[in-house]
Amino acid sequence: MKYIDKKVILITGGTGSWGRELVSQLIRMKPGPKEIRIYSRGEHKQVEMKREVRNAKCKFIIGDVRDKNILNFAMKGVDTVFHLAALKHVDIVEDNPWEAVLTNIYGTENIIESAIHNKVGLVVDVSTDKAVDAYSLYGVTKACGEKLMINANKLISNTKFICIRG
Repeated sequence: MKYIDKKVILITGGTGSWGRELVSQLIRMKPGPKEIRIYSRGEHKQVEMKREVRNAKCKFIIGDVRDKNILNFAMKGVDTVFHLAALKHVDIVEDNPWEAVLTNIYGTENIIESAIHNKVGLVVDVSTDKAVDAYSLYGVTKACGEKLMINANKLISNTKFICIRG
């Protein structure tokens, strides 16, 4: 658990279903992370999750992956990032294509740049099986995000970038 035990973790999209499950598992780990920063743009979901979790290790930060200034602030002192933030509903993405590009592509670019700037050790991008032979705009934007993430390993940086698909 080199990248988790006694480390500062940032989870983008931390109040979504996958983020909530990840937080739940991280809290149960021993020794586990020193701090878990839960980053999302939904105030209501953050309030609900904070009331449910009630763990001193958890810090809640309202922000959007589209906003690199807040992202840089949230990433200060972070060791590991789990990038879960995305627009994920196929029908919503098809009806709002530019929003998907801004979040799923430019937001991922902001994660990469902020991680390098803040000397983060590891960034884990959580993608989707829909990125394989992508047909939907959702799949296409997530495939682009994966390519950006993997290509970031070619940049001069000590940050490691990996992608997993759910």
